[in-house]
Amino acid sequence: MFEKITLNDPAFNMRGFPSPSLFLTGGEAKDEEKVAVPGRRSVSLAVIHCSATLPGQQVTVQDIDRWHRLRGFDSIGYHFYITVDGSICIGRPLSRAGAHCKGFNAHSVGICYEGGLDAEGHPKDTRTLLQKAALVALLNKLKEIYPAMDVVGHCDLNPHKACPCFDAKREYATSAT
Repeated sequence: MFEKITLNDPAFNMRGFPSPSLFLTGGEAKDEEKVAVPGRRSVSLAVIHCSATLPGQQVTVQDIDRWHRLRGFDSIGYHFYITVDGSICIGRPLSRAGAHCKGFNAHSVGICYEGGLDAEGHPKDTRTLLQKAALVALLNKLKEIYPAMDVVGHCDLNPHKACPCFDAKREYATSAT
């Protein structure tokens, strides 16, 4: 149901990426959503999240989708989910507003990485090197579509959140351009 790509995937490295599948869900898109138009939605932010899970707690994109549906969403709220091994899972189509940061969904792309808590359940940057590389590569690709897009952490928009458990705004101010 959810397409998974890696940095070694030839499609990811081709000129013209992203592929139309980034704009559609796996068979769930409505007919009017089946036209992949990169500029269809005005996006000014990439909002970085963590899954707020413990080390060793495997969480799949299907798990996140199920959690979000239990909260009343019609599908996963994130556009992308990055697993510990650096795989990028495609969630909600880019043509649709996300459901990941109240008040900012209409003009943002939601990206979540697996992890974010230490063994005691406290917020911690647990990104692996593969996740960091995948995140930078994904942000650079998204900047090709949305050149004016800024990168922020969930906590930058909601100070009551620790997510994504690192200073995304500072870290990606220069590295993802």
